[in-house]
Amino acid sequence: MIALPDFRMSVEEYLAWEATQEERYEYWDGEVVAMSGATRNHNRISGNLFKLLDDALGDRGCEVYIVDVKVQVEPNRKYFYPDVVVTCDPRENDPQWVQYPCLIVEVLSPSTEAVDRGQKFAKYRQSSTLQEYVLVQATQPGVEVFRRNEQGKWVLSEYSLGETMLLESVGVEMAIADIYRQVQFEAEAREA
Repeated sequence: MIALPDFRMSVEEYLAWEATQEERYEYWDGEVVAMSGATRNHNRISGNLFKLLDDALGDRGCEVYIVDVKVQVEPNRKYFYPDVVVTCDPRENDPQWVQYPCLIVEVLSPSTEAVDRGQKFAKYRQSSTLQEYVLVQATQPGVEVFRRNEQGKWVLSEYSLGETMLLESVGVEMAIADIYRQVQFEAEAREA
C-alpha cells in the first residue's frame, strides 16, 4: 500500500473518482491509498479461497467477493479492499461495496502484513457483523483464523498444511492444502 503524497479528498469525491480508476485505492479518513500489486501466489491463494467459498455457499444466500469489491469499514471514513469477503446479510444493497461482512480474508505479503494484522484488523473488529478474520501466509503454508466468541472477544486458531479448518461464520470446512493448491513456495521466496 502506498499513500499518495497530498492526495486527500472527501468521501463523495473518493467514491466518484475511484469508480473511474483502473487501479484500486483504499480510503483512510480522507487519505487515498494506492493498493500494491500481488504476486502469483497471492493471486492463486485468493482465487482458491474464492472458489472454495463460492462453491460451498452458492445456494445459501451468501455472496462471496474477491479483490475488486471494497468493504465500507466506517461510513464516510474508511473503505478497504480485502482479498476475499463474504456477506450473508439481506441488508446489502449498494453495488459499490459490502457493508455487512461476516467473513474477511487477507492474504499476507511482506508489504501489507503489518497493516493487515494491525490497523486493518483493529478497524474490521468494529464491525458488528464480522465473525471471522482470516490471515493466510503467501510465502509459506499457514492460516490464522480470528473468531469472535460469545463474549465478543477475538480468539485465534492456527492451521497448517495437513489440517482442515471450519469457518464457523459460514459453516464451510476446507482443507488447508486446497487453499494452497498449485502454489509454488520456492518461486515466491525468490520473487520476494
